[in-house]
Amino acid sequence: MTENRRPPAPHPAERARTIAARGGRAALLPSDGTEHRVVPVLHHVHARGDATIVLPDEHPLTGAARGTEITAMLEIADHAAVQLREPVRGLLWITGWLRTLDPREARTACLDVADERPDPRLLDVGHGASVLRLSPASLVVADAEGTTSLRPELFAQADPDPFHRQEDHWLRHLELSHRDVVGLLAGHLPEQLRGGHVRPLGLDRFGLRLRVETTEEDHDVRIAFSRPVSTAGELAVELRRLMGCPFLAQRG
Repeated sequence: MTENRRPPAPHPAERARTIAARGGRAALLPSDGTEHRVVPVLHHVHARGDATIVLPDEHPLTGAARGTEITAMLEIADHAAVQLREPVRGLLWITGWLRTLDPREARTACLDVADERPDPRLLDVGHGASVLRLSPASLVVADAEGTTSLRPELFAQADPDPFHRQEDHWLRHLELSHRDVVGLLAGHLPEQLRGGHVRPLGLDRFGLRLRVETTEEDHDVRIAFSRPVSTAGELAVELRRLMGCPFLAQRG
């Protein structure tokens, strides 16, 4: 009997770091039982798993976390680069302790964020906006590969996918300008999925992911590279290989 092996995929900690590095849409959920979702002015997850969050001075959470720590969860949604009927392709939840920083700490935090991700909204800090710090106790990543709980130290040891900054641009270009390539890749799908609408969903160092939208449901399919890649040149070689010699595994 043939063994049904899963295709190679990034480690859960790497997938979590990638979602964090992309900086997708975020919501802060305080653990006060209200289930009230707070959309930050700005959020940034650092390599060690703690998050810098900017909220208006007058927001209730800013006052509640001043001089003390409260428990909260930051949810970050990883949205697909192309328009899909189910656009969220992954979620990262960081649960921990939230504290409002004093002015000196806030200035240091803003400089740390600006070093990695310059953003004009940081200029509002001290002028109607405050900085809060979420210190992680645990993290959970959920996507088509599965749902995994992570310790902060495991998250800190991982690196984001090497293509996380270029991925969205490449996938949109594939969708808009190279439907012929998508069509060739679709020829490697299982027979029962070939009548669906095939869309480029993801790209990482281990392979490509396609979303197949059928009338009944959506299916995510991973097409694995022959080996992990780390440069644009290696990626181009693997893409050419996939268009002629597919190595495919389906995730339902």
